[in-house]
Amino acid sequence: MTTASPSSSAQAAREALAVRLQHLRKDASLTGKELSARCGWHPAKTTRIQKGAVLPSDADIRTWCTACGADDQADDLIATARAVDSMYMEWRRLHQGGMRQVQEDWLALHAQTRHCRVYVSNLPPGFLQTPAFATALLEQITRFQGTPNDVTEAVAARVARSRFLYEGGHRYVVLIEESVLRYRTADPDAMRGQLRRLLAVMPLASVSLGIIPFTAQRTVWPLEAFYVHDDTMAVVETLTAEIKVTQPREVGDYMKAFAGLQEMAVYGDTARALIQAAIDALG
Repeated sequence: MTTASPSSSAQAAREALAVRLQHLRKDASLTGKELSARCGWHPAKTTRIQKGAVLPSDADIRTWCTACGADDQADDLIATARAVDSMYMEWRRLHQGGMRQVQEDWLALHAQTRHCRVYVSNLPPGFLQTPAFATALLEQITRFQGTPNDVTEAVAARVARSRFLYEGGHRYVVLIEESVLRYRTADPDAMRGQLRRLLAVMPLASVSLGIIPFTAQRTVWPLEAFYVHDDTMAVVETLTAEIKVTQPREVGDYMKAFAGLQEMAVYGDTARALIQAAIDALG
C-alpha cells in the first residue's frame, strides 16, 4: 500500500474510493471487525483503508470484494485505484527503469493537448529545450536520483515534443521567470544555445512566450513549475514527485495563479531584450 499523497486532488480521489469500499462492506451487512476477520488482516488496516489514509493494493481490493460477496466489482475498483495512484508519482518510481518511458508518456499527453499553459521558475519547459541543454539536465537528474542512465534515449523523446509547435491545433502559452534565463544549468555553450532557442520560437503562431522580470512588482509569488492541459488537468513538478491535479477547484486555482503571473510578464521586444541580456552575460 502507498502512503497518503500531499495533493488534495489525489487525496479526494482516494477518499472517494474509500467510500465505495465502505458501501460494499455495509451492503454486505459486515462490521469492520467482521470484514477484517474474513480478509485475514488486522482491523486497523480496514480502518486506514476506509478513512482513505492508504491506498489498497490490487490484492487488498480483491480480498475485500470477496469478503463482501462482490467479486464482480473488483476489476472496476482496481482500475479506479490505479488511476488514483497515478495522480501522485514519485520520480524515483517513474524513473526506476530510466527516463525514456516517462518522456514518451509526456509526448503522448502533449499530442492530445490542444491548449497548454506553462509556468516555469527553474528551467525552460521540456518542449523548448535543446538537445544539449536537455542532456545536461537529465544527466544531473539521473545522478541525483540514482536511476538507470538512458539519457540519450530520454533526450530524443523529450525534444520530440517540439514538433507540436509546428503542427496545427496546438497552442502553448509559456511564462518563464527571468531567473530561468540566468541559472547556469548547463555549460555556457549549451546555455547560449538554449537561450537562442527561446528567441527562435517567439515568432511562432503556436507560442506565446512571456518573461517575468526580476523587477516585476509581485502579485503572485514564484511557484513550482506547472502545466495546465486544456483547462482540465494541472501537472505540478516537485523535487520528488509529479502530481496530476484534476479536481476542478484546484485546477481553477492554478488557472487563477497563471492569470496573475501573466499580468506581470513582458512580451515581444522587451522579453527579447531580457533573453539577449542573459546571452550577453555568458560572455
